[in-house]
Amino acid sequence: MADNYLEKRYEEVFGKAAGQKKAPQRPSLDTLLLHNRSYRGFDKGYVVHRRQLDAMIAVNVKVASSVNLQRLRFRPVVKGPEADQVNKYIRMGRGLPHLKLPFPGTEPEAFIVVCSIVPENPGILIDLGISLQAMTLKAVEMGLGGLIIRNFDREPVREALGLPYEPVAVLAIGKPAEKIELVPAHAGDDLGYYRREGVHYVPKLSPEDLTL
Repeated sequence: MADNYLEKRYEEVFGKAAGQKKAPQRPSLDTLLLHNRSYRGFDKGYVVHRRQLDAMIAVNVKVASSVNLQRLRFRPVVKGPEADQVNKYIRMGRGLPHLKLPFPGTEPEAFIVVCSIVPENPGILIDLGISLQAMTLKAVEMGLGGLIIRNFDREPVREALGLPYEPVAVLAIGKPAEKIELVPAHAGDDLGYYRREGVHYVPKLSPEDLTL
């Protein structure tokens, strides 16, 4: 009897793929983008760990950089006194000032503070957009969410964290505690985001409206 008789017989009866574990299906880019929303409320029952922030920062070694100068630096901040300090100097929900977001008890408790080693310029802003999008996509892949914050007090944040360079953005990270839906819009429509019955709605132009 051939050494592999039982293996061949098993395949004949059950199929070649029988017994093989299927690799977990990874979310598509479209799925990640759909869930990559600007969350302004987080579940404080979930604690973001340093290793998770490090994994998000690590994507920056794989993304594009203007003239490949790689002039951004990253400071992870986990739950604790430093996060409390950062929360004092950030502002969110500028489009909904009457809500005074975030709601009490939903403040972010983990951050990635992005700094530039040179004065802010157009190239830095391009790099910043690429970096922040990549890190938030990584957060979504990990089951988390984020909020890109540029409306913050730079010097107090720099002093609170002892940063050697000027911060140019703060990325809040956590487990989302709010529902966000995209709604179709067309050129000329009001594109301001809004809330209704606890749902945050974000109008988005169609591909046809975006294409020249």
